[in-house]
Amino acid sequence: MRPEDVIIPEDALSESFLAATGPGGQNVNKVATAVQLRLDVDKLGLSPDAYERLKRIAGSRMTTAGELLVTARRYRTQDANRTDGRARLAQMIADAHIVQPKRKPTRPSRAAKAKRIDQKTQRGAVKRARGRVELD
Repeated sequence: MRPEDVIIPEDALSESFLAATGPGGQNVNKVATAVQLRLDVDKLGLSPDAYERLKRIAGSRMTTAGELLVTARRYRTQDANRTDGRARLAQMIADAHIVQPKRKPTRPSRAAKAKRIDQKTQRGAVKRARGRVELD
């Protein structure tokens, strides 16, 4: 699933604006340009597996009430920050839909084990040859 395919219902999303930090001169002190998005994850209708993956991806941004908090303050305008925050939310949700293939444990063959032991033996012989020099 691509982030462009993710549809976030408007009733699941609430946004509030707050004073941003960083560049912007006096504009930073006057205008609340940073946006904090709260997404009610229960309203997305995710499968239990996707929900667990989203919790893992979100980490500390997920609240105990089941809300996903994203604060976007990268840009100097509210609109750009709103777009950035929604894009980041969509990316997280898209990543939560990706199922990682299960890893099949592999074992080295008998020949590979023998080769490794032979190489270790040879290397040990080289190191033993570096021992002390005895003077007669």
